[in-house]
Amino acid sequence: MKLLQVPTAHLEERIKEELEENPALEQGEEEHDEDFDSELNLDNADNYDEADESSDMDGSESEYENIDISEYVSDGDDEIADYRTRDDNYPEMDDQKTLPYKIETSFHEALLDQLGMLSLDEKSFKIAEQVVGSIDDDGYLRREISSIADDLAFRQNVDATEEEINEIIRKIQQFDPPGICARDLRECLLLQLNRHLLEGKDVALAIQVLDKYFEEFTKKHYEKIQRGLNLTDEDLKNVINSIIRLNPKPGGNMGEINKAESYIVPDFFILNNNGKLELTLNSRNAPDLRISEGYRDMLKEYDRGSKKDKRQKEAVLFIKQKIDSARWFIDMIKQRQHTLLSTMSAIMNYQHDFFLTGDQTNLKPMILKDIAEITGLDISTVSRVANSKFVQTEFGTYRLKFFFSESLSTDSGEEVSTREVKKILSDLIEGEDKKKPLSDERLTELLQEKGYNIARRTVAKYREQLNIPVARLRKEL
Repeated sequence: MKLLQVPTAHLEERIKEELEENPALEQGEEEHDEDFDSELNLDNADNYDEADESSDMDGSESEYENIDISEYVSDGDDEIADYRTRDDNYPEMDDQKTLPYKIETSFHEALLDQLGMLSLDEKSFKIAEQVVGSIDDDGYLRREISSIADDLAFRQNVDATEEEINEIIRKIQQFDPPGICARDLRECLLLQLNRHLLEGKDVALAIQVLDKYFEEFTKKHYEKIQRGLNLTDEDLKNVINSIIRLNPKPGGNMGEINKAESYIVPDFFILNNNGKLELTLNSRNAPDLRISEGYRDMLKEYDRGSKKDKRQKEAVLFIKQKIDSARWFIDMIKQRQHTLLSTMSAIMNYQHDFFLTGDQTNLKPMILKDIAEITGLDISTVSRVANSKFVQTEFGTYRLKFFFSESLSTDSGEEVSTREVKKILSDLIEGEDKKKPLSDERLTELLQEKGYNIARRTVAKYREQLNIPVARLRKEL
């Protein structure tokens, strides 16, 4: 079950760990189709070395008396049977074997580089380093000045006043990107506007709005702002345009990104081949694993030998243990592949129309229980797959949980996916007159006119799930 939750991007690392821990497990390129099979049944007691028996009469060798290795060696010719996970159902994608990681400078490294351009004495430089280290990844300095002073005193033995720290902060606020080292959003936006102060009247007015009416601006109480600053509609529109182009998270584009999360590696690929959907599993989920031939050669040598002393038998038990462990791991990989394919196949067939058209309104209501019943898997297993796996289609890459949704009844009694309702709701809001945005009540009426039995509170819930603000905050001039 743990392997099932491992993302495709991390599966190679997990396999590498297992290969390092178990020498009986190998990753190769050769093709073998045989399975472990043998009719050989060894009676190791008959071949037991009499000299070795006489040297240990306390019965401690009883555990080595009957070591059955028949299933580990091949009968007939000397070809080594293979125990593999690979077959011809997985496309080879050599270009996906290595992830294209970005080479980038972290946010804090960029700030420290700029810090080196300032002419600072030793004390000021230590203060500046402490301030840079206290800046969050989004570019804000949210620590209290007194806390920074305490850190300098206790950790670096630097006695700094709050005025000295504030002076360093003002210097760092001149760094790139603009808005860095601000204590709050208002200061962040003002820092950016002040760099464009010479660009004209609109910037100057925007600074006044944020300086005197920041709360009113965030709540879109534009009438109050216009009255207070005597602004025309055109002035206010230009001010809004000046502000919305600013970056509220100046450090967001420079933060060091976790490489495993920078790129989505799809677990499945669905191709529309002339109206026929074809599902394939990412080849990384089908590693070329097998049992070590060298380890099985050692078992065959032991099998052929006439004398088997205690040391040899201890070695054989160790080899069997490692091979069993390798078999178990390969079985888990196979089980992972089977679970992934059966789950995705069921989802693909259930949502067949969507995968053909890419139209979200074609998504059918589907819950975890539906797929669990089709595949015979436990609901918790289906949930793990849906929450952690991705499928690449010609319409985009989706997490599997995207295809699951509850149902909603129409006037005709037909059950439709809530995903369909959300898509229509999103389209209605996107096409609304932004000067007079649609209220939740009006959205409810429009959906009901289209035949969807839905309450206003449900519309509000779906709107919030789509991260769409209320009508008042969607209003534009």
